[in-house]
Amino acid sequence: MVLLLAFLIPFLGKEGTIWLVLVLSIVAYFSYNVRKKQSYWKKKGIKHAKPKFLLGNIEIIRSKPFSEKILEIYNDFPDERYYGAYQFTEPVLVVKDPDLIKQITVKQFDHFVNHRVLASPEADPFFSKNLISSRDERWRDLRATLSPSFTSSKMRFMYTLIDECAQQFIDHFRKEEGEIIELEMKDTLTRYTNDVIATTAFGLQCNSLKDRNNDFYLMGKDGSNFGGLRSFKFFMYGSSPTLFKLLKIKLVPTYIVNFFSKIIEDTVTTRKEKKIVRPDMIHLLLEAQKRRHEDTKTNEDFSELEESKNRQKQEITLEDICSQAFVFFLAGFESVATFLTFAFYELAVNPDIQKRLRDEVQIVDGKITYEALLGLKYMDMVVSEVLRKWPPAILTDREINKKFTIQPKKPDEKTLVLEEGMNCWIPIFAIHRDEKFYPDPEKFDPERFNEENKATINPSVYLPFGAGPRNCIGSRFALLEGKLLLYYVLKNFEVVTTGKTKIPVVLDKKMVNPAAEGGMWLGFKKL
Repeated sequence: MVLLLAFLIPFLGKEGTIWLVLVLSIVAYFSYNVRKKQSYWKKKGIKHAKPKFLLGNIEIIRSKPFSEKILEIYNDFPDERYYGAYQFTEPVLVVKDPDLIKQITVKQFDHFVNHRVLASPEADPFFSKNLISSRDERWRDLRATLSPSFTSSKMRFMYTLIDECAQQFIDHFRKEEGEIIELEMKDTLTRYTNDVIATTAFGLQCNSLKDRNNDFYLMGKDGSNFGGLRSFKFFMYGSSPTLFKLLKIKLVPTYIVNFFSKIIEDTVTTRKEKKIVRPDMIHLLLEAQKRRHEDTKTNEDFSELEESKNRQKQEITLEDICSQAFVFFLAGFESVATFLTFAFYELAVNPDIQKRLRDEVQIVDGKITYEALLGLKYMDMVVSEVLRKWPPAILTDREINKKFTIQPKKPDEKTLVLEEGMNCWIPIFAIHRDEKFYPDPEKFDPERFNEENKATINPSVYLPFGAGPRNCIGSRFALLEGKLLLYYVLKNFEVVTTGKTKIPVVLDKKMVNPAAEGGMWLGFKKL
């Protein structure tokens, strides 16, 4: 910098020199602060991934898929219980140890109640109202209110609607000409998940395989696309929430939010006016709203202390219902389609496993009941192994809301004090491919989840739906939706590879969560 200044001064004059010095001073100060922030783990004496200037361990233009990058860094610390990383300039603790994961997600959950801020009420009031984005007491209150809507009995309540979508999917392809129908699976399966969410969460009937450009599907595809710029927004939100508040940057565009909100508002109004009852998520959310309203009225005569507590429990508003339904859509549209895409891939490249699963499916006559579906043991083993090898979420996170101390357990460890506001990552994809927990992790082996072996798996290292009180509230729904389609497809088709199938699968570098580069091409061969 000094040499540059000395070279330029003769050409700039007094005023130009002042401006140059000012600019260079600002750059130097900025650079100093970035490097200071990115030396956090070094000063703590904690082993860490070497950060790139400003970017930390996040790549904007990725040299490899995000999942593989996380796995690569994870494997650089084979004997560590945890290690440091950087989300741009913010320090992040990456946790590997099962006992420590259990401590964070379950035993001392009160220190780790929240996810990192994804959307602030100031910048994105709509998205911040959903269960994932909610924090502290609002999250506790909302979770307690919504949980009864996701019990096994409520899944049975919606089963008929999902079954209709699965049969509609099969009927479409049974009518196709030719012995083998070649399909790009992700596109095909998002049409199924779209129709399921449309009917169960929004009260709409769709056939996205027949009407390929219906508005609901196109808006859903746009809204659930978190590759490219939107994936960058996710990481930036965690690093610079203040900047996003000031600029009022939203994760999901307003026109998409307005589209889905209008559908919910119109549906709710119609149902209330005409007293329509339908076995779907809107009905369950309206029932939750009614329960909350009745609870509030019942508790009006409580003591002053109890009254004070009750006031903290807010009524479920129409906007709350819209926000929950929308995030339910985002999770169901993309995550279940990802899970099914890799399930069909593994069945196609492991025909012996597919045959065994088909033999189990063929025992059931015709239309399958909710209880019979849950009773398919090998189906459960296959699904569990798909979610082990290809978890739809690469990682989950927890923000520290109370100072937390990690005591040393190994000779080379130090006492580590984590301050309030710091973020922890639990790298699900990497943990699921750690040979210490899953021998020969690249092998697709449903026998890992037979009755005998399943009992030996530590729950803290099997995390397809997260862990602890903050796990995925819709896991039962996702499993039901996925298993039902697997059942009907295997009842009617053999899933086969085609000339376009890439073996092994190559993951897309542009996407945050697992997706096949160039699409996942497979064939449905009629039985």
